[in-house]
Amino acid sequence: MVLTRGWWAVLVLLGMGVWATVTSLPTLATAGGGLSEIISEDTPAVQAQIRALEIFGLPLLTRTAVVQHDPDGLDPYAQARATLRAAEVDEPAYRGRPTPPLLLAVPVFDGLPRGLPEGLTPGSGALTPETLTSAGPTTTIVTYLFTDPRAPTWLQEQVARDYAARIDHPGDHLLGVSGTIPLQSEQGRLVAEHLTAVEVCSVLAVALVVALAFRSVLAPVITLIAAGTSYVVADHLAGTVAAAFGVSAPAQLEPVLVALALGLTTDYAVLFLSGMRRRLRAGEDGLTAARGAVEDYLVIVVVAGTTVAAGVGALSVARTELFQAFGPGLALTVLSSLVVSVLLVPPLMTMCGRALLWPGRPARQGTDEAAQFEPDRGRSRFIGLITRRKGVAPAAAVAALAVLAVSALPLTSLREAVSPMDSLPAGNPVRVAWEGAAAGFAPGVLSPTEILLTGSDVTARPESLARLQRALEDRPGVAGVLGPVQGRLPDAVPDRYALFLGPQGDAARFLVVLDADPLGARAIETLQALQRDMPTLLAAAELDEVSAAYAGDTALGLGLVESARADLVRVAVVVAAVELVLLVLFLRSLVAPLYLLGCSLLVVASALGLTSLVFGELGQEGLIFFVPFAVGALLASLGADYNIFGVGDVWQAARTRPLAQALAEAVPRSTRAIGTAGITLAASFGLVALVPLAPFQELAFAMAVGVLLDTFLVRAFLVPALIWWVGPASAWPSRRLRAPSPHPVATGTSGTTG
Repeated sequence: MVLTRGWWAVLVLLGMGVWATVTSLPTLATAGGGLSEIISEDTPAVQAQIRALEIFGLPLLTRTAVVQHDPDGLDPYAQARATLRAAEVDEPAYRGRPTPPLLLAVPVFDGLPRGLPEGLTPGSGALTPETLTSAGPTTTIVTYLFTDPRAPTWLQEQVARDYAARIDHPGDHLLGVSGTIPLQSEQGRLVAEHLTAVEVCSVLAVALVVALAFRSVLAPVITLIAAGTSYVVADHLAGTVAAAFGVSAPAQLEPVLVALALGLTTDYAVLFLSGMRRRLRAGEDGLTAARGAVEDYLVIVVVAGTTVAAGVGALSVARTELFQAFGPGLALTVLSSLVVSVLLVPPLMTMCGRALLWPGRPARQGTDEAAQFEPDRGRSRFIGLITRRKGVAPAAAVAALAVLAVSALPLTSLREAVSPMDSLPAGNPVRVAWEGAAAGFAPGVLSPTEILLTGSDVTARPESLARLQRALEDRPGVAGVLGPVQGRLPDAVPDRYALFLGPQGDAARFLVVLDADPLGARAIETLQALQRDMPTLLAAAELDEVSAAYAGDTALGLGLVESARADLVRVAVVVAAVELVLLVLFLRSLVAPLYLLGCSLLVVASALGLTSLVFGELGQEGLIFFVPFAVGALLASLGADYNIFGVGDVWQAARTRPLAQALAEAVPRSTRAIGTAGITLAASFGLVALVPLAPFQELAFAMAVGVLLDTFLVRAFLVPALIWWVGPASAWPSRRLRAPSPHPVATGTSGTTG
């Protein structure tokens, strides 16, 4: 076989290919975009914002703001300075010559400003919404910075930071810059800052687990070389696709690719290494052992890798832009791990030869076939119990299924968020600034929702608009509403700018401040209920023929959540169909693939249920909306991966042995390799939690728990119990499990179904 006999040539060619990839292709960090950059302009919330800007000539929404806060009250001079700073920016705009990208600065006070110098009032440079101010002292000033929405997000953030840098007086109590643009920028910074820690800790975890499992120095070295190469290749390929077609995962999700590349490559390396170790201990020479291990597991590794790639790639059928971007990035990572594992691990094993086991026990010459299998004694006792005692297999299967079902129950009350401020770690400057603004006003003050009404002569009905505004103010979850009733611009603003009433008379708008984190589950649910009830509210205000559109971050978040829910069935069906077809083709059976797929889906539900329960107890409103999809696709695909590893061994052993003997031989043997692979995969994903952001912590927990459930409950107990309970019918329509073949197979062969 070329991979072993021509190992040196394979290594040279692979090295040249990796060198060319690294030196000529971009990485995901340089080519990938942010989460905000994959939102299409066709999104209803974006279209509503564009339409409002066309009608009114002045943006009402901003994603950056500067926050000043003192719980004991800001002194009048600090309030005066805030007003003067805004006036300096606003004066060119009022003369009709705004200076892009900063178009307007609007400070809002949470109390009634007192003691300002004569002639300087908030009305001269600030919008004072009575519904959001109190009669007490001013403790908080939020200065909204309205920038050209067409400007890059990094430029909009820089404008805000430059503005904040002018607030240098100690009495101004500057907390900093906040808003959704700084939030996303901070998320990207935290990912980049902690990515190295994720990589280093993952490498150390893989090295430790493999070294302990094989009691060898060279086994973890081979694994780490393959895993590192896989990640480097995957990173550059994903970056290339991102640059060329814009269909790769956002750069903020790079830790997931690290975990996937390291975990999968380790899985495949462990299989090859296990096969070679078994043969070396049976007395074979290095070349023969390496070739035999490749023959044993090459088909399994290729089929398993293809299954995982197809499963995660199925995310591309979604209509949500994020999933369309996420799927190809994951699939490329899986395929890179597969190709590198196949081309790199066998040549390295051949090069090491009999030294692979050093400093472990030397190979034993003349060992009989049974000694090759290195059974897990605990699994051996379990297999003996279910095959010898009637009723044990059904009881074990029902007990395991009950554990999974109970773990999945919290999933029934799952709530979805998008990217709330409290997803940042406590003490983060962007979160601290938001918390200050929330203390003075309401949690949604930095990202209000704009409601655009369009209809003939809508501005000519002030009483109807006032009734609608009062109805909006009375809605649960609404902290305040700015609209035609009290909202006004400074007198110096030219007539071509409009705030709440369209200059052509056919449009009006409201600014709704929610009493919740604008991208959290509660705010999204509040806006969803408002959209559902809006026809009734319009009818009550005698605005039946008027249409409503919604803009703002909460509206964008609701659109993402609703799109994700609509994609749920589509993606689940495609993923399940892909896994089922590949299992049917590999096992040549119609029965076993059904319950094996069912087990994998139960693992997904259990992992997400436990994640929802744990993070709910920690105070989070809901899971970040993309986490269930990523976890579902990954765990379902990896479940099929482990099905191929473990059940393939049983099917192969059953070619020459009765089912009971095949289980007794294959399950304990494969459990060791699957256990090592599962632990390393769980550790790789678990270490993603080193990134101190809620999405990564949720995904890390769900993946680690799911992989461990799959490895130590489903593969070790549930699947063997189901195979014995269902019996030879598992292989229907073939007769693979009914009678042993009269023709023996070569010693040491395992895992293929050829």
